[in-house]
Amino acid sequence: MKNREFPKLGVQPSMLGFGCMRFPTNKDGSIDEAESEKMIDKAMSEGVTYIDTAFPYHDGDSEPFVGRVLKKYNREDFFLATKLPIWHIKSKEQAREIFFDQLKRLDVEYIDFYLLHALDQGKWDTILKCDILSLVDELREEGKIRYIGFSFHDEYPVFEEILNYRDWDFCQLQLNYMDMDVQAGMKGYELAEKRGIPVVVMEPIKGGSLAELPEDITEMFAKAKPDATLSSWALRYVGTLPNVKVILSGMSTYEHVLDNLTTFNNFEMLNQQELELVQEVVGILKSRTQNGCTGCGYCMPCPFGVDIPTNFKYWNNAHVYGQHEKFKDKLISMTGKTADICKSCGACEKMCPQQIKIIDDLKKVVAYTTA
Repeated sequence: MKNREFPKLGVQPSMLGFGCMRFPTNKDGSIDEAESEKMIDKAMSEGVTYIDTAFPYHDGDSEPFVGRVLKKYNREDFFLATKLPIWHIKSKEQAREIFFDQLKRLDVEYIDFYLLHALDQGKWDTILKCDILSLVDELREEGKIRYIGFSFHDEYPVFEEILNYRDWDFCQLQLNYMDMDVQAGMKGYELAEKRGIPVVVMEPIKGGSLAELPEDITEMFAKAKPDATLSSWALRYVGTLPNVKVILSGMSTYEHVLDNLTTFNNFEMLNQQELELVQEVVGILKSRTQNGCTGCGYCMPCPFGVDIPTNFKYWNNAHVYGQHEKFKDKLISMTGKTADICKSCGACEKMCPQQIKIIDDLKKVVAYTTA
């Protein structure tokens, strides 16, 4: 198993991290514990040492389940990551109570990598207001946390503010070859690298979208490397960035585990020719977008309840990735927010910085969904 060092921390977790938010489930939605334990055991038997969970994963069941599985392993043989749910926090005292509840749920004495979860401007404001940073520092002094970081979901200026606020041990970013200009993106990675702050990557396969691509794109990758899976291309792409220390994969089948182990047991960075191929693929896929919506949200709120950015996101993704059934279902399931609610008032178009003909495109979304 490939390992990369966190230089300032003096630790070398496995480069592949097991993300515990997409375990296989039973018909009732509960975790299929037998199959999931088998997956964790296989990954750890081949050198995976970074296990990532969080308070809300699997409706709160991930932490207790992961804790039960890990009890059979020596605590020093793995790195456990979990996250503080900032959206629940009203005070420093409450945050401390939640943390100790997490220790109990996981049945451990300490957390290796503790993250402030899914930070955006609002959650960052909560952290400052409730003095959460002093809390995590205190917990580290008490030996309950080893390393302090955060995961992030907002735009680059917010990331810059947070990253520069203190000397973080690590940060966690959404990075994949289709989203290097989304959220913190490549600019965020470069800032972290400049500051010497190690990066843990989430969504390297874009929630599975990069594991299932249109036939012509699949053929391009297969021609270059016949035995490589689409997932391996996405994982190797982010792994080519040297300051990416851990790449999380939310594995939901045993086959996913085997595929990822193959990639990281024989890890190779992309060479220049392969990087150029990926950039060519990105250009082709992005050319298939139906409009230029960036999801900025300036068009919102719609006075009639239409979720304009999400409608356009699903419409575009259906065409980019050729996954029409999947994204049609998502469009249809947006109860009370679907494109057909639009009354053509035009308020959104006045606000759109991309000057998109929103009314016309929402009609196209309706036609696409009902076709």
